[in-house]
Amino acid sequence: MRFTDIPGLQSTKEKLYRTIESGKIAHAQMFAGPEGSANLAMAMAYAALLNCTNRTADDACGTCPSCSKINKLIHPDVHYVFPVSATKNVTGKEVVSDAFIAPWREFAMQQPFGGPVEWSAVYGGENKQLNISREESRGMIRKLSLKAFEGEYKVMIIWLPEYMHPSAANAILKLLEEPPEKTVFLLVTCDQEQIIGTILSRVQLLKIRPFSKEEIAGYLTAKHQLESSKASQISSITSGNLNEAIRLINEVEDDTDKSFQEWMRLCFSNNYPQLVNWAEQFFASTKINQKGLFQYGIAVLRDTLLMQNDGAALVNAHDPTFVARFSKTLNLEKVEALYQIFNTAFYHLERNGNPKIIFLDTSLQISSAFRK
Repeated sequence: MRFTDIPGLQSTKEKLYRTIESGKIAHAQMFAGPEGSANLAMAMAYAALLNCTNRTADDACGTCPSCSKINKLIHPDVHYVFPVSATKNVTGKEVVSDAFIAPWREFAMQQPFGGPVEWSAVYGGENKQLNISREESRGMIRKLSLKAFEGEYKVMIIWLPEYMHPSAANAILKLLEEPPEKTVFLLVTCDQEQIIGTILSRVQLLKIRPFSKEEIAGYLTAKHQLESSKASQISSITSGNLNEAIRLINEVEDDTDKSFQEWMRLCFSNNYPQLVNWAEQFFASTKINQKGLFQYGIAVLRDTLLMQNDGAALVNAHDPTFVARFSKTLNLEKVEALYQIFNTAFYHLERNGNPKIIFLDTSLQISSAFRK
């Protein structure tokens, strides 16, 4: 993993590169970002940069012996700790990261933007509580007491420290505060509020923002060969979560924008017989596409507000012409009403409400909002 493999986030990459150029490398850093962000990918890319023997002007080279090993997650001086749970074959004190290093390599290389759900599915720990145990902390202390084998730095990447048992967290406090020379801790979190204060006080925080819609769309187009229209459609409903965007590649229909436009026309014209027919089609579609229609509606409302407030250049919609026309039919009160309607519909779908009833009720509320 290198910076070039991560879409966008240029200012974050430059900030990290400058720490190495200046020699001001914090020995304990926390990469904090929401699920689906580049927090883990950025930590792995930084670990590669730290030990690269042939750095370019802005990245690790990717080809030196150190980079080659780090890319395969087999570098002897780059260690990984991550939450796990007991399985049929691994129990008791054996439930530590080293016992799951093979599936971890598969996960980290193939799903670097994935979260705990995807990780659990890879190693077979679904429906079990993830944990970083006290036994794990003993292993960390043991590994970091050794001299570096090959690299300039020993790096300990702790993924999701919010799953760390209090006894494990307390056991590494001194190590975090006074690590061995040339040792760097990289803690990667999706929920820093769940981490105990004594850990937080010992790390330098780096916030990783969610991906922008443009960054997600560009990544899907370049890495997954999606048509730009579908990439833009997916990016508009995933709230900066690249992992979710990748998951939706084979699930989202290509014509959500056209479906939404036709739905709004039917609601605006109070065409109730056709709305009943649409409710049947909505019921027959997948849960992802049902939710996607409402999420797309929320995205259109955002673009509508931008269009109404001289922010046309920031509009992300695949069809800005429709947004321009749509914005002329809505005032702020109607936008707020529709936003609440879409959010409520999404909420009920999430809680397994009847899709047909939800769609019909939502359609009637939208028709009513248009008439006010």
